[in-house]
Amino acid sequence: MLRNVFRSFASVAAVAIVMFLGATAAQAQITVGGHVGFVIPWVTHGGGQTTTIGDNFQIGFPLGVSFHGQGRMTLDLEMVPSISDDPRTVSLTVDPGLVWSISHGWAAGGRVAFDVNSSQFGFIPLLNKSWKFKNDKGFFKAYFIEADLPVKFNRPTGGPATNSVTFATHFGLGF
Repeated sequence: MLRNVFRSFASVAAVAIVMFLGATAAQAQITVGGHVGFVIPWVTHGGGQTTTIGDNFQIGFPLGVSFHGQGRMTLDLEMVPSISDDPRTVSLTVDPGLVWSISHGWAAGGRVAFDVNSSQFGFIPLLNKSWKFKNDKGFFKAYFIEADLPVKFNRPTGGPATNSVTFATHFGLGF
């Protein structure tokens, strides 16, 4: 008998969850999109030194998935694999964030940044300008340029703590 009560309760709970999720999805009208592109850090100041792209060439390849509701805010989940020349390294930054549409293709936002397998973390303020393609029947709907200002805190175990700030530009296509 206890088994039948549990099954009935589980069935009712499952139906309630499905109804709740269906109602939430219908009300929210969330659209899913994303972007791909490349990012170039032009100048970095950290640990008392300033380096430019001429000192150490770096390039990242951001890939993001965006969730946009009815308002101006978009949740953007981004990952950026990067290649650095000196020293030759490959890294991955996970940087989810919120972006607010301003008007006429302009948007501003911020991300939190976590460098995978590293002691670095931080935040990234950004300003974005996008242009829609006139023929939006293709996969990509817009192209954009973005100015990023990553601020990173490096806290290695047993090493000196350093902070850095970088100016970077991100070019890409939105879908």
